[in-house]
Amino acid sequence: MAAHDEPKLIFPGLAGLYQRFSPYSYALMRFATGAILVPHGVQKILNTPVAKFAPNIAAKGLPFAEGLAYLTYFAESVAAACLAIGLLTRIAAAIVGIEMLVIVFLFQWQFGYFWTNRGYEFALLWALLCIAIFFKGGGRYSVDRLIGKEF
Repeated sequence: MAAHDEPKLIFPGLAGLYQRFSPYSYALMRFATGAILVPHGVQKILNTPVAKFAPNIAAKGLPFAEGLAYLTYFAESVAAACLAIGLLTRIAAAIVGIEMLVIVFLFQWQFGYFWTNRGYEFALLWALLCIAIFFKGGGRYSVDRLIGKEF
């Protein structure tokens, strides 16, 4: 079997930097995926009562709009925080990922891709990141790893 040669770096002087920080790159991606979503959930909880949010869900023909509103609050706050710290990582990634796919296809698709026109650009990014995190799990730097359990 032929040995696989590493690609040559354009800036070889950065090799040490890349090697030093590459073990943390997945944890950074997982943390950012969850932590950037948390303020959206907190903002909804503090500023949008369920009675005002649920009709938006019901208008799309979804059943149990009030329950889904609470689930949205949970996904964007608690599940997102769990994703950030790597606690119950796969479950949190599934919850957030499914929510984002619903947002993409039911709430933002008609506006097109670009977020500047209320499009699905960032919801799709979150969904794809959550799919990747779901398959990888918490990783080396996670609460799941600390407690020795991963679901």
